[in-house]
Amino acid sequence: MNFSIHQASHIGNRKYNQDRVAYAYSSDTLLLVLADGMGGHMHGELAAALAIETFVNEFGKHAQHRIDNPLGFIADTMRLAHEGIMKFPHDKDQAFPGTTCVAALIQDGNLYWGHAGDSRLYLLRDGTVHARTRDHSMVGQWLEWGMISAEEARIHPQRNQITNCLGGIEDLYYMEPGGPVALESGDVLLLGSDGLWSPFTDAELAKAFATSPVSEVLDGLVARALERERGRSDNVTGLAVRWGGAEAAHDTAEPVTRVLEIQ
Repeated sequence: MNFSIHQASHIGNRKYNQDRVAYAYSSDTLLLVLADGMGGHMHGELAAALAIETFVNEFGKHAQHRIDNPLGFIADTMRLAHEGIMKFPHDKDQAFPGTTCVAALIQDGNLYWGHAGDSRLYLLRDGTVHARTRDHSMVGQWLEWGMISAEEARIHPQRNQITNCLGGIEDLYYMEPGGPVALESGDVLLLGSDGLWSPFTDAELAKAFATSPVSEVLDGLVARALERERGRSDNVTGLAVRWGGAEAAHDTAEPVTRVLEIQ
């Protein structure tokens, strides 16, 4: 497989960084996964870390050979992570920690994905948004119903109130699947927590990745997100991949895992 890849995170103006992100690959398959933990006093970072750990561990078990059912793998693994979070010890008067999760697999040049919450996946092609996950939030629902505009949704004070997550209150969880989509050379995949995507329009994100290397663009977007949200920035985390023959070859005899170290 030929791709370039970069992941980055910043704590922003929060006390803790509860975002987690990783990728893993074999000779045939590339896994991307990002989670945004919720609830500082409930240790949302533990939920996010468990989601990431579950995905990379399950990938290591299955990726020695081709994954027969990519969407099934994503769904089963995300469910496994959710059930693991629901087993965390906790006080009876306190909810479980929760986390968003977005995960993608690329195999045979096809993209598959699944998500819960408002961490997003973008498929960017020729400077435009070719595909994007929909936010599991009240504001996202109001936007779909036509009650508010895209710009109103982007700045709405309730935009961070999600309706679906791994763990969380009253076992609210489901995974929304996507794909397969055949990738084209030059396509860019962007996974981002709401701290990364919310300061920008979709058009701005697509334009940013049109030509420059993904490492340069992603680091620049993190810096610009912090600037735009100066003094009130959420954790800002993203993972970006450019796909195609012009990128570096990643051939390996054993699965490779790269979990971003977050202090």
